[in-house]
Amino acid sequence: MDTRVAIIGIIVESPDSVEKMNAILHEYGRYIIGRMGIPYREKELNIISIAVDAPQDVISALSGKIGKLPGVSAKTAYSNVITHACE
Repeated sequence: MDTRVAIIGIIVESPDSVEKMNAILHEYGRYIIGRMGIPYREKELNIISIAVDAPQDVISALSGKIGKLPGVSAKTAYSNVITHACE
């Protein structure tokens, strides 16, 4: 199956959703290249970026699950780097 490289940008405004979000990220851990989190204490929110290399439907599912959490928003930016299954 073809995979794409993408970045999922996440804004967490509700601390109550952090545990569920981390469980989702753990579930998709095999696709995660790296993760960077920045606490923005003055605004009481967290900014997280997740770099992934996965099939497009997996990336969409991950971003969708995260974005459905209360007080969490997620947006995905896709690269044009596509790895074909035979490579």
